[in-house]
Amino acid sequence: MDKDFFVQEIDRASGMLYRVSYAILHNDEDCKDAMQETVLKAWEKRGSLREARHFTTWITRILINESHNIRRKRRGVVSLEAVQEPSIPPPDPSLGMVLQNMPEKLRLPLILQYAEGMNYEQIAKALRLPLSTVRGRIYRAKQQLRKELEA
Repeated sequence: MDKDFFVQEIDRASGMLYRVSYAILHNDEDCKDAMQETVLKAWEKRGSLREARHFTTWITRILINESHNIRRKRRGVVSLEAVQEPSIPPPDPSLGMVLQNMPEKLRLPLILQYAEGMNYEQIAKALRLPLSTVRGRIYRAKQQLRKELEA
């Protein structure tokens, strides 16, 4: 993998990486930290990517791991930014509230599918879950969304 391809793919995926990280961390500064660490680790481990067409799934998995690492390190620390609105507000405020209150294991596959356009197979690879589990979680997330938004 050459530098130009790497930079081009990172630029193309940067919005998606931020949104996925925000789904886990709920903090703008932590998301930026996770993205920086992800890019650094991806560059260092670029030789481990077997097929370039799987770059997005591969980088998403690295980002998810980094986001979880940051969340673990900062557990118990509450910053002022944690109570502020996200930098990219959802089109419907009630949808944002429901998504934010949804468990991560349901929220993340839903965001990967609808906001990032990943298919079930890509989500399963990125989250390292069986395909049936991804389908079930997306189904349950949709049910929970529907129930909360109707209430």
